[in-house]
Amino acid sequence: MDAGDALVERIKPLAKRTMREGVLAGIGGFGALFEVPKRYREPVLVSGTDGVGTKLKLAFEWQMHDTVGIDLVAMSVNDVLVQGAEPLFFLDYFACGKLDVDTAAAVVGGIARGCELSGCALIGGETAEMPGMYPAGEYDLAGFCVGAVEKSKILSGADVRPGDVVLGLASSGVHSNGFSLVRKCLDRAAGKLPVTLDGKPFKQAIMEPTRLYVKNVLAALALHPIKALAHITGGGLLENIPRVLPDDAAAHLVKGSWPQTELFAWLQATAGIDDFEMNRTFNNGIGMIVVIEADHSAACSATLRAAGEQVYQIGVIAERGDAAAVVVS
Repeated sequence: MDAGDALVERIKPLAKRTMREGVLAGIGGFGALFEVPKRYREPVLVSGTDGVGTKLKLAFEWQMHDTVGIDLVAMSVNDVLVQGAEPLFFLDYFACGKLDVDTAAAVVGGIARGCELSGCALIGGETAEMPGMYPAGEYDLAGFCVGAVEKSKILSGADVRPGDVVLGLASSGVHSNGFSLVRKCLDRAAGKLPVTLDGKPFKQAIMEPTRLYVKNVLAALALHPIKALAHITGGGLLENIPRVLPDDAAAHLVKGSWPQTELFAWLQATAGIDDFEMNRTFNNGIGMIVVIEADHSAACSATLRAAGEQVYQIGVIAERGDAAAVVVS
């Protein structure tokens, strides 16, 4: 049995754990089949695709391959969630120069775990072995997710109004953006790295996978009139929140309304950057934004906290005027 066949046999039971309603045929065929669940009356499909970025360089260097698959899933399913959609199925692409079955199985195990935690079926993928394309021990990852939302429940942010409250859901760490700067910080602090950050071994704190918000936020959406969601990825708070606001609205965030973790404090000090750059480069402690009317914010926060999220009221929506789309003061 060659390496590719051996990998397929290793991942079949992992993928099986992610199966859900709608899967007609999964791993092993030329194409995966999925039927949109019949409980949807006017289903609209929402798609998302992403990678893990230069965080992979640290996975290679530190031999930490078991969580980058969770990152891969999270980057796509959290994006699909922002439209109000339930992720349905996921496909992955793993490319390398020479396939190492143990490494690939660790990566795909993380992908399966991310799918399982998101209620999303891992129904297919591609493993590409391309000699000469990648240095020994290195690989690349890409993922693709499809979700569904009732047409009447699509979140567009169009009804966001001044006075609405901005809630922030805590991130689990750096997630998967800003790692070019993270790696520069590691080089700059070589030999003087902290032993722990936020109670975790240093490398674990740096590589902590992207938080999966899907199940908890979908539960909140079912109970509360949430107007908009924003996944805080590349561009941080300053560039992602405006993507879900009307042109005449701005988010006024209150500095210090959410705590800065030891991890982000270390990154800011080591990089020597100001608060503006922290909020534009990193998620800076907030991985998902929820916009909701003030009258419903307390109940929505309670629902999310009961589900295990750390929730902070970090600002309000105001008229845009001549101000920036996001103001932190």
